[in-house]
Amino acid sequence: MSVARMLTGDRPTGRLHLGHYVGSIANRVRLHQRYESFFIIADLHMLTTRNTREDIAAVSRNAREMVTDILAAGVDPARATFYLQSAIPEVGDLNTLLQNLVTVPRLERVPSLKDMARAAGKEEMPYGLLGYPVLQAADILCVKGQVVPVGKDNAAHVEVTREIARRFNHLYGEVFPVPETIAAETPSLVGTDGRRKMSKSLGNTISLSADAATVRRAVMGMYTDPNRVRADVPGTVEGNPVFAYHDVFNPDRAQVADLKERYRAGRVGDVEVKEQLAVALNRFLDPIRERRARIEADAGLVDQLIVDGTERTRAEVRRTLVEVRRAMGLTGAYQQVRRRAERARRAAGTRT
Repeated sequence: MSVARMLTGDRPTGRLHLGHYVGSIANRVRLHQRYESFFIIADLHMLTTRNTREDIAAVSRNAREMVTDILAAGVDPARATFYLQSAIPEVGDLNTLLQNLVTVPRLERVPSLKDMARAAGKEEMPYGLLGYPVLQAADILCVKGQVVPVGKDNAAHVEVTREIARRFNHLYGEVFPVPETIAAETPSLVGTDGRRKMSKSLGNTISLSADAATVRRAVMGMYTDPNRVRADVPGTVEGNPVFAYHDVFNPDRAQVADLKERYRAGRVGDVEVKEQLAVALNRFLDPIRERRARIEADAGLVDQLIVDGTERTRAEVRRTLVEVRRAMGLTGAYQQVRRRAERARRAAGTRT
């Protein structure tokens, strides 16, 4: 490979939001021009926590929405390979081979898995969720990904991938690159409720596709300083979600500094601070909305991107799996059995 490969993606559970943007999409937009970029639509990962027939039936629609959001955020379709994970069964084969290179206690130390189980209302850890980082390793290594843009939650998962790659190479020879992580500038974004990170399952999101009125309503309902009962009461900026959003999305640094100063002094109300944030967010989202409108007007574009990307990726994964099986000696084992069977048949034919 002359150009390093990047692998990243999302589970197709609905439209992407501002938390996705700061956690990974901003990095993808910045990096995809530099790397050969694979974007996974991770529907097998989705099954670890959402696996009803209704969830599965929504995959194709959510996949289109997800890809549209990523393109609207600024990813060039000519420089990105989008693929549907479940359409490449060889990924499951690789997952089976890699799962023997990591222990249960190691997976139990991945901090986000328990959080994912709790968020999904699971009283006990499903087997598939415990193995989530191993399947993620298969995703990355099947295309020989060398860099992985990650949000805060997935950094520990990629470390498992690195360990598996090193272990495989030690046992069987150099097959896999050991991928490097590229962390987001803003590792996570608190939700509009001000209590937990932004998450679709918690209903505290602002989607990248939200219209201006929806954004304004969400902002005006945001949690702020609970001890501030009037505009003339000095307020706290630190830990205040409204100001956290200003820091990330409002490019007018002088305005942000002025709002913070007046807020601390009790000389500005929450309404004005939120109004200015709504304006800043809508300015940030306007180009994304415009690109989304153009993409949606091009009928069949997103579906064809997914089909072409899936076929291309499956060819890559097949080549990787052949190399893996050859390195492990699995191909040789069957060939030996087959040759003995052929010799036995020929010998039996000679006797008759």
